[in-house]
Amino acid sequence: MTATTMSVTDTREAATPGLDKLAAALLFGFVASLQVSIAAAGILLSAMLVCWVAILVTERRWPSAPAFFIPLAAYGAMTLISSVFSSDRVTSLTDSKQLVLLAIVPAVYEIARGKRAVNVIDVIVSVGAASAAFGIIQYGLLHYDNLGQRPQGTLSHYMTYSGLLMLVICTAVARLVFGSRNRTWPALVMPALVVALSLTLSRNAWIGACVAVGLLFILKDFRLAGLLPVIVAVLVVVAPEGFVNRLTSTFDAQDPSNQDRFAMMEIGAKMVRDHPLVGVGPNMVPRLYEQYRPDYAINKVNPHLHNVPLQIAAERGLPALGIWIWLIGSLTIALFRLFRRQQDKVLAATALAAVVAMLAAGLFEYNFGDSEFLMLFLVLVTLPFAAARSDGATAPHPA
Repeated sequence: MTATTMSVTDTREAATPGLDKLAAALLFGFVASLQVSIAAAGILLSAMLVCWVAILVTERRWPSAPAFFIPLAAYGAMTLISSVFSSDRVTSLTDSKQLVLLAIVPAVYEIARGKRAVNVIDVIVSVGAASAAFGIIQYGLLHYDNLGQRPQGTLSHYMTYSGLLMLVICTAVARLVFGSRNRTWPALVMPALVVALSLTLSRNAWIGACVAVGLLFILKDFRLAGLLPVIVAVLVVVAPEGFVNRLTSTFDAQDPSNQDRFAMMEIGAKMVRDHPLVGVGPNMVPRLYEQYRPDYAINKVNPHLHNVPLQIAAERGLPALGIWIWLIGSLTIALFRLFRRQQDKVLAATALAAVVAMLAAGLFEYNFGDSEFLMLFLVLVTLPFAAARSDGATAPHPA
């Protein structure tokens, strides 16, 4: 499902050339700062959105977006409904300010049209390489080498850092596998990206990256999937002891973090049972956690349930979960259609890998609720649709 289009005169270059170039510069700055500073990313995103709105007002036209924005907007509406019925409306409505990030989709669809989308990919990989290098320095020189203190780059949390590295790896591998040119730089930075992700000890991101890379190999040539076990085996052999111990703990039912995840599954199921339609409300899970906490749970409280579908159902209700599944399904189908239709498959492959990585890692971490992760994810899944837009004679009609 893609955005419907119709031919209209595109006056962008004649009417707003300055605003258009400024919006593009702000977009590049925004995607670059995402892996460096959430504060800088927020400022640049706000400026980009203002510039985008100014373009629309100047040209007297409505915004347009890929058709997957319809379920995305419906998910946002369901979030607001859940907030209204929350036991603490102020807390839930305040947390719902994250819905502003959904405007990234129509803005990127407008600004990153044509060849700009590929340039955005270049920026993401380049900044990701620098971020990975800094994480390796933290591990080797600053003693960020244990579960209590892990590499986090310049970001506030190692989970956010590992999630962004996972998406950058999806981007770089897609360029390597499907790119017809400019593959030297992704090949050079790939070792740093893989090492930095390994050092975060974030198992959910490891799983997401492996599943995404496996998908890319299968899309290129099913036989390439046989390389993935070899790559993992090499990593296990050369990796430090902490990496191996963390990897094997994934299969240990007595591991405290694993036990706590079982408890969170039970807590989430009870919340859904008591609040099936609208959930307990955004950001209300930690407040009600102790009320539903079983005796065998390890932590007294957790900020979320470490599982995307479960968190959505508990916070926003089963209808919101259904809408989210609609979003993922429609997005995946549209991306596969673009992948099969487009000659240059890098952008569509990157977006498909990002979706699969998010889903796989999201079974063990609420990455869809992480602002930095969500921003980069929305950029990546929108770029293929933006690139497919005509850059000259026509402009898409709203979806």
